[in-house]
Amino acid sequence: MNSVIAITAGEPAGIGADLLVALAHLPFENACLAVVADAQLLEQRAEEIATPLKIKFFNEHAPQPHIGDGTLTVVHAPLAQPAVAGHPDKNNSPGVIKQLDTAIQGCLQKRFSALVTCPINKAVICQAGITFSGHTEYLAQACRCNSVMLLEAKNLRVALATTHIPLQAVAASLSKSHLKKVLYALNRGLIRQLKIAAPRIAVCGLNPHAGEQGCLGREEIDIIAPVVAELSAQGLAVFGPLSADTAFTPRQLKSCDVVLAMYHDQGLPVIKHAAFGQIVNITLGLPFIRTSVDHGTALELAGSGRAQTASLEMAVRRAVELCERK
Repeated sequence: MNSVIAITAGEPAGIGADLLVALAHLPFENACLAVVADAQLLEQRAEEIATPLKIKFFNEHAPQPHIGDGTLTVVHAPLAQPAVAGHPDKNNSPGVIKQLDTAIQGCLQKRFSALVTCPINKAVICQAGITFSGHTEYLAQACRCNSVMLLEAKNLRVALATTHIPLQAVAASLSKSHLKKVLYALNRGLIRQLKIAAPRIAVCGLNPHAGEQGCLGREEIDIIAPVVAELSAQGLAVFGPLSADTAFTPRQLKSCDVVLAMYHDQGLPVIKHAAFGQIVNITLGLPFIRTSVDHGTALELAGSGRAQTASLEMAVRRAVELCERK
C-alpha cells in the first residue's frame, strides 16, 4: 500500500500554497499526498501564479498515488478569511492551528503515514493570542513525548538541545535531566527512524571554547560533561563537550553521525550555510514521522511564482523513504 503523507499548508499568506500548487505537477512514487489546507486558497494561489490545478478531496478508504498530473488531493480545512499573498492575517491563525491538529490526529489514528509541514508564521499566531513557539514544540506537546529537532543534509546532521527560545534563556533551560532526555530521544530516534545502528553523537559545549575549563562558564563542567560521562557509561556513543567553533570541521564530522548543538543559532547557521535549500527538518521522538522544509514563509515571494520547491520536495521524499524503512 502507498504511504499516505499529510502535508499542511502553513501560513496562508506565505509560500506554502505556492509550493503545494507546484507540487501538484511533480510525481512521487509509492505515495499519496493528502494536503490539509483551504481548497479555495490553493485554487486562488494557482490562479495568481498562473499554474493549472485540479482539486480532488481525500478518500482515506481509497488513497491514490500522486502522479504529478496537476492534481492535489485535499483534506479541506477552511480559513476564517480569504488569504492575501504577502499579508498575514491573525484571524486565520486558528484555522492554521486547526489544519495542524487535523494532520496530527490523522497521524496518531494511522490514517496518515507521516506528516510534512510547510512553514508557519509564529508571530502572527502569537498575535492571535495562541501560544506557539514552533512546530517541534507543538508536536511534542500534542503527542506527549520528548522530541528532538534534527536538520539533515547529505553529509551533515545537526540536532538541538534547545529550540525556539530567547538566547538569554538558554543557559537556564539546560539541566542534567533535560540534556539526558534530549540525548536519549536523539539516540533512540536515530536508531528507530533513521536506522543508524549505533549512533555517534558529538555534543557541543554551551560557552566559547567549551568553557575553557571553567574560565568562560561552568555549564560544561556542571552539566554537559557529567551527562556525557553517564550516558557513555551506559553504552551510548556520545562524546564532548566540544568547542562549537571546531565541532563542525570536516575532520571532526568524520567521527560522528550527528552534532548536538546547545541552542538554535549555534548549529543551524552551519548547516544552512553548507546546504540551504537541500536540508530536511526531521522531528525525532514522535510516534509518527514528521519532516519539514528548511526555510520560512518568504512572504515577499508569495504569489509571485518564484518560490523554489526543492526543500519541500526533499521533505516529502524523505518522509516517504522513512515510511518505507519503518
